[in-house]
Amino acid sequence: MTTALVVFAALVLDACLGEPRRFHPLVGFGRLAQVLERRIYIDSRARGVAVVLLLVAPFTLLAWLPQWLPWGAALDALLLYLAIGWNSLGEHAGRVRNALTADDLPAARQRVGFMVSRDTTALDHEGVAKATVESVLENGNDAIFGAIFWFVVAGAPGVVLYRLANTLDAMWGYRNERYLRFGWAAARLDDVLNFVPARLTALGYAVAGRFTRALRCWHTQGTTWKSPNAGPVMAAGAGSLGVLIGGSAIYHGVTQTRSPLGEGHTPDAHDIDRALRLISRSLVIWLLVLFVGGWLVDYVTAR
Repeated sequence: MTTALVVFAALVLDACLGEPRRFHPLVGFGRLAQVLERRIYIDSRARGVAVVLLLVAPFTLLAWLPQWLPWGAALDALLLYLAIGWNSLGEHAGRVRNALTADDLPAARQRVGFMVSRDTTALDHEGVAKATVESVLENGNDAIFGAIFWFVVAGAPGVVLYRLANTLDAMWGYRNERYLRFGWAAARLDDVLNFVPARLTALGYAVAGRFTRALRCWHTQGTTWKSPNAGPVMAAGAGSLGVLIGGSAIYHGVTQTRSPLGEGHTPDAHDIDRALRLISRSLVIWLLVLFVGGWLVDYVTAR
């Protein structure tokens, strides 16, 4: 039950406070990773493995400290709050929706550019809305449910390991000339850590929306996506919403042909809000499972 309460407290903190405005630990970690990359970069898998271990291991070990302190649960809630990006995701997506609603396409392109790594300069209204829905669904796992899962499984060290690996994957997990070997370790570690939570996120999306369609899209389309974890998440989410995402997109000047995900209409500004509400409903389901599961564990233990 304590774990469920800590998760609930972290979500309340995130909803009320949002991201820290002055300094975010993950931003600081990203800058540290950039400095280390500039100093010791070599295009090899061995060097990439060494850098990932050097960056991730010390902070993961430090995260064990709160469990020996009398206020450890409060520190755990604070740490999980810093790892969750629910409020931030809503703010970024909301800015895109507002720009689309105001028919300000240049502003919408600029704002969605903060959420995705693709080239947004040539996107039309539908393209901007589709990119935003894709980002919301994928980041629902990366910035919310994945962090909660690893906190439940392994406490503060689990959530630190997960979010740091996720950050390094976002920086180095590209299959291009510079990072194909150096970024291999970061990408594979993120794939391993996301395997279970991504599928639980997809299941949550299905339960929170159009269940049968979500499962069908997950089963038939999820494995066709370039990412083994983002595919099930986005396919189930799109199917649950009844929208069609995926398709061609430009990354770093190169057009990539991506499989379609979901069924239904192409997303518009209204569907951005629907995707955010899908995450909120999924969070309620996760919390109910955590509280009921915690109560059952306490009940059985007490007997």
